[in-house]
Order: sequence, then C-alpha cells, then structure tokens
Amino acid sequence: MAKLVLTVIGDDQSGLVDALSGVVADHEGNWDTSQMARLAGKFAGIVLISVPDQKVAGLLESLEPLKKQGLLDITASDASSSPAEDESTVLSLELVGPDHPGIIHDISHALAACGVSIEELSTETSSAPMSGGQIFRATAKLRAPIGLTLQDLDETMDKLADELLVDIELTDEPTG
Repeated sequence: MAKLVLTVIGDDQSGLVDALSGVVADHEGNWDTSQMARLAGKFAGIVLISVPDQKVAGLLESLEPLKKQGLLDITASDASSSPAEDESTVLSLELVGPDHPGIIHDISHALAACGVSIEELSTETSSAPMSGGQIFRATAKLRAPIGLTLQDLDETMDKLADELLVDIELTDEPTG
C-alpha cells in the first residue's frame, strides 16, 4: 500500500473536497488524515492517503483534470518511505498576546534552537476587547527530543514570553 501526501489549493467553492475524495475513492484509496481550511477566499489543505500500489499511477493521472479545470492546484508526494516517529515527547503550546510582526518567527526560532519540531500549528488574530488592537493566538503540537525536559523548555519559553509580552503555556500532550 502506497502512502501519498496531497497538498491542494484553489479558489474556494463548494465541491472541492468531493472532487478530490472522489478521485481517491475511485482508485480504492483511503483518506487517512487531513487538515483543510479556507483562508482569504482560498481553499487549502493537506491530506495523507493510502492507495494500492498498482493504483497510484491511475490516481495521479485522474488528478490532472482537477488541475486543468482550475479547481485545484495539487501536488503529490510519496510518504511511503517517511521515517517512523521516534519516542520523543509530544507537547502542546498555547500562546496569547498582542499581535505584532515576527511572533511566529521568534517562537519557531527558539523551538528550533532547542531541537523541538512543530507538528501542527494553528494561528488567528482577533479584535482585542476595549483596546481596539489585535490579539494573536497560536496553538501548536510539538515534538521535543529525548533529553529535553518540559521544565527546561518552559524556562526558555517563559523568557521569550516576557520579551514578546505574550502568555505561553506548555503542557504534556496525552499519549494514547
């Protein structure tokens, strides 16, 4: 069974997921995991699918009409040989504070310096009550290397939170 990661983007309209999932189903593929969103009138997503090895070429060929019709720009990447997940620690990060340029860069830089990988990241801005400014919120699923303790990372993030004037909370992600 082949594993493919499909990345898709297009002008948002009804039926995009139906068209994509139809091609997957027509080739006996399974829709394993996905993250999709509408942003500024665009539909964007990433989906991991499993498809029988002998059906991969046909599936890829059947995606072409979706591209040519202008429905979606689709990229397929082979994920069959992706490395297995190690026994690193999974953590959750929540950040809230006044919005300003560079927050994600500062956070991601500090995490990378500690050897922490960002597995999932979700961000949004909203109007701050009463001040008229913008509030920035981020949630992330992180993978910390073996040997890095939650306490050590928490100290690093606390220092950065003070510099950025934001609140950052790190917690162990439940296993199971």
